[in-house]
Amino acid sequence: MTKYLLGAAFGALLAGQAAATDLGDLTEAERGAFREEVRAYLLENPEVLMEAIAILEERQAAMEAEAQARAVVDNRDALFNSAFDHVSGNPDGDVVIVEFLDYRCSFCRRAHPEVTELVEADGNIRIITKEFPILGEQSELASRFAIATRIALGGQAYELVNAGLIAMRSDVTELSLARLATDLGLDSEAIFAAMTDPLVQDTINYNRELASRMGITGTPSFVFGDQLVQGYVPLPNMQEIVSILRETSQ
Repeated sequence: MTKYLLGAAFGALLAGQAAATDLGDLTEAERGAFREEVRAYLLENPEVLMEAIAILEERQAAMEAEAQARAVVDNRDALFNSAFDHVSGNPDGDVVIVEFLDYRCSFCRRAHPEVTELVEADGNIRIITKEFPILGEQSELASRFAIATRIALGGQAYELVNAGLIAMRSDVTELSLARLATDLGLDSEAIFAAMTDPLVQDTINYNRELASRMGITGTPSFVFGDQLVQGYVPLPNMQEIVSILRETSQ
């Protein structure tokens, strides 16, 4: 990335000169002299290069934000209205947050209590959970178990299992999942039976395809209103984002 930025910054620096002088018309000796002149100038004035890099980084960030906002708009229905996902918090909340999560992801574990605190303290946030297992077989088994719980036992049971899987530190196996269900007072046999339902794999496939279209490659990833944020977001930052969303919607 740094090499790219340096090259692009150098190109930007030469843009004005290139507009005034067609470098293709210069002789090899003249081009060599011109390159040496530019090199000497940059060595004497390195702050120019840093300014050019800063401008390029700002433009790149703006382009990335625009692309992400466009991805949210293009996939709005799949993000906010999919029947595959569990909705919690306030179903009629004025702010919607979508979270792509993997139960084996350490940053998802770090984010979970803060997302919970945000939603419970606010009282007017609709949270949509998207099962997005990307960290191997144990991640997929955990997601399949969570989705099957929702199918077999409903949303409240899903929320219990969701929190339990996030907190689980042991390996995810059928035995550890059965133990989790028992500890939560849930019917493990009903859950395991539901894991063969095609809807379980359909849910995972749907979310993976959606993530691919949006360029989401890691967890946790959030959509706050029309803003995609990939990676862990501390509670104060989430609170600020929610506040800004409310202000801009008025």
